[in-house]
Amino acid sequence: MPVAISCQSLTKSFSARPLFRDISITIDDRERIGLIGPNGSGKSTLLKIMAGLYEPDAGTVTTRKFLNIAYLAQDNPYPPDAILRDVVAASLSDQHIEESELINRAEYTLSTLGFEELDAQVSSLSGGWRKRLALACALVREPDFLLLDEPTNHLDLEGVLWLEDLLKSAPFAFILVSHDRNFLENVTNRTVELNSTYKDGYLSCKGPYSSFLEARAEYLSAQSNEQQALASKMRREVAWLQRGARARQTKSVGRIREAGKLFDEFAEVKARNNMTSSVNIDFSASGRRTKELLVAKQIEKSLGGRKLFSGLDLVLSPKQKLGLVGTNGSGKTTLLRILADQMQPDKGTIKRADLLKIVWFDQNRDQLNKEITLKEALCPSGDSVVYRDRQIHVISWAKRFLFRPDQLPMPVSYLSGGEQARILIARLMLQEADLLILDEPTNDLDIASLEVLEESLEDFPGAVVLVTHDRYMIDTISTTILALDGEGGVSFFADYAQWESTRGGGGGKNKSKNNSNSSSSSSSSNNANNNNSGNKIGSSTSSVAVKNLKALSNNEKKELDQISVKVEEAEQALQKVRKGMEDPKVSANHVKLAEMMDELHKAETNVAKVFARWEELEARQAANK
Repeated sequence: MPVAISCQSLTKSFSARPLFRDISITIDDRERIGLIGPNGSGKSTLLKIMAGLYEPDAGTVTTRKFLNIAYLAQDNPYPPDAILRDVVAASLSDQHIEESELINRAEYTLSTLGFEELDAQVSSLSGGWRKRLALACALVREPDFLLLDEPTNHLDLEGVLWLEDLLKSAPFAFILVSHDRNFLENVTNRTVELNSTYKDGYLSCKGPYSSFLEARAEYLSAQSNEQQALASKMRREVAWLQRGARARQTKSVGRIREAGKLFDEFAEVKARNNMTSSVNIDFSASGRRTKELLVAKQIEKSLGGRKLFSGLDLVLSPKQKLGLVGTNGSGKTTLLRILADQMQPDKGTIKRADLLKIVWFDQNRDQLNKEITLKEALCPSGDSVVYRDRQIHVISWAKRFLFRPDQLPMPVSYLSGGEQARILIARLMLQEADLLILDEPTNDLDIASLEVLEESLEDFPGAVVLVTHDRYMIDTISTTILALDGEGGVSFFADYAQWESTRGGGGGKNKSKNNSNSSSSSSSSNNANNNNSGNKIGSSTSSVAVKNLKALSNNEKKELDQISVKVEEAEQALQKVRKGMEDPKVSANHVKLAEMMDELHKAETNVAKVFARWEELEARQAANK
């Protein structure tokens, strides 16, 4: 494929803080790239450099001749009284287009994205529909290449699914920054992670996000083996250097010089391996053993003359994890506030356990004073915090959340969205809780932080009520799903997959005349098919084609009778490769180690292939008995 964008030796720093250094990457004309990386690694900055909004400190960006690039920023502020049609038309102001054509293109694009009242004001839009408006401003330019920075932010689950459908059928190539693992899996064909833990400053892998996870594991394993090999070689060189000046007189001066290079190489590899740290999240529970923390009976709430939910019965007990789903405007945050005793229902009763300790995470970051310093935000008084009856110095507490000591005097407003989210989580961890209420805690968090947060929530012994558009997290964490349809209806589901199977129609097909994204999901039934697949990344999926289970031929019957032998042979071959990699001679030889890594991948692929064939043959045999 022809090259669309070529980045050569890009370097960028802000103040004294380097984001990335000497990055060289080539992007083809039809690629759909997911750009990931830790908070602060420079993902948004790299997009802005490609879009021509920022200049790199060093290096060049070259684009294909006549390449039409459009850019979708994380935040898109528009004047509240601006008319939707005018906002989109203004995106074409730099092009020589007649006014009638300009308006026609703006109206067509808005209509395509589900808008009906094109002369409505921006102030009438919810966060999700403002994101659609920003996307309309980019798409009206008819780009060959689209740069999207966190496009799922502010979208509800229906909106995310709608955006997935749009990008899957898009006629243009794109790069998107996202931490939504299901979204990355479903719409991209290449993943690039910016991270200084890699020798080149990034790791690139063709295929969906799940393929990248395998490639990253192999890379880090090889890099760890490389460190061990260098350490072993370095010990030998140290022993040689310590034999004394007399012994070294007959030795090569070149060997002494090479030993110095070896020490530098070892230090560099060790430093990169040590960069794989992640946020240390662990919520404090009160230890309460009450069976029922909160009991709600027949609660009902209306806002603005519209009934959000009614007849809701809910019991929250320790270890229960309730995932709350529904379109924007369906009443999710309102219900959270009622459960947290920040708002009262119109009807019904709520009984809370005596002295119930509730910890609340606010999606709007309203609890965070942006004018104070990071140190004051993490540690309001003195130089230490008390966590689980133990004093921890603020520097150690900050490092636990991946903040550097030199960041402590910085105002909170200078920090990224992900860093601000980590501050809120740090403060929540200092509070004992029976019930955690989390309203979009995943916004702006990088993938490593999301994984740690998931583990912490799974281990939390109290109850959790979670609102998030991250399908992977809600499916992983939730023991029950509560769906609000925005018209007063409520339904419970066993898991996210069961709810998704009943929603029908897709997010892109629902239009709202007032553009508030309040259109309801399709009606739900507790008798829906309980499919627990949940689109989990890395989960084992059947290779059996259910639609065409043909009877086995005579040769296939013989193959099935003997396939257990093939499985055993494939597993023995895999074990042989693994054992070979443990040989110190292999780990000390970089060329041989790379060859063995390739053999390991082939052996693992063969095992999976044989098992998949076995599963297919058995399924076809069972279906035709």
